[in-house]
Amino acid sequence: VTTFRMPEDLGGVLDKQVMGPTTENLTKSDFPVQSFKPKVQVPYQVLPGQCPRRIEIERRRRLYLSFDIAQLLASKGIDSNQLMPRHHDPDNVPTIEDKKDLLFPIYLPLKIFDNEEYDCRTPEEWISLGLEPGSHDRKPVPGKALLPTDDVLGHEDPKNPKLIYQWIGVGVLDYDKKTKLYLVHKTDKNGMVRNEEGRPILNGGVTPKG
Repeated sequence: VTTFRMPEDLGGVLDKQVMGPTTENLTKSDFPVQSFKPKVQVPYQVLPGQCPRRIEIERRRRLYLSFDIAQLLASKGIDSNQLMPRHHDPDNVPTIEDKKDLLFPIYLPLKIFDNEEYDCRTPEEWISLGLEPGSHDRKPVPGKALLPTDDVLGHEDPKNPKLIYQWIGVGVLDYDKKTKLYLVHKTDKNGMVRNEEGRPILNGGVTPKG
């Protein structure tokens, strides 16, 4: 009789025992799973032959993830980099003959044209998507924000003509009711929302000490 001896490289042995593709989501993310679920107006119990609620949610989730706001705007002839008002030199106003720049430059902020009447969720509902069942820590909510590529100059002078604005993946951390502005944090190259120490940002970045 011999005793059972466990292989030293047990992890390597288990990795070789993969039988086939898995339905498990192996992608690591700092965002909760429910933050990607769309809001649908479908009853929880449907008649036979109708699309079940969970199937409709999954179909719309995949559809919405396939959309790219930059491409959608470009298909309508909109340059995202021109959506942000910039400083202009009154002594060098372009003429019609120049055809180099906008004759009437953009000067109105984008928020003036924002309409909240058809939003499917309130800001508080969007933020609450970061709460996972059974957890008191609120994770970021995924989103896209029109931000400058240069963070330093963007903070100093957001309307600097040298800035280039692009739609960038962010994690929504918090919402200010008075200013109606969201606090966002850019995702890294792996799509994570981490602080300077490399840790996930929870509860809008507010520490236990306040």
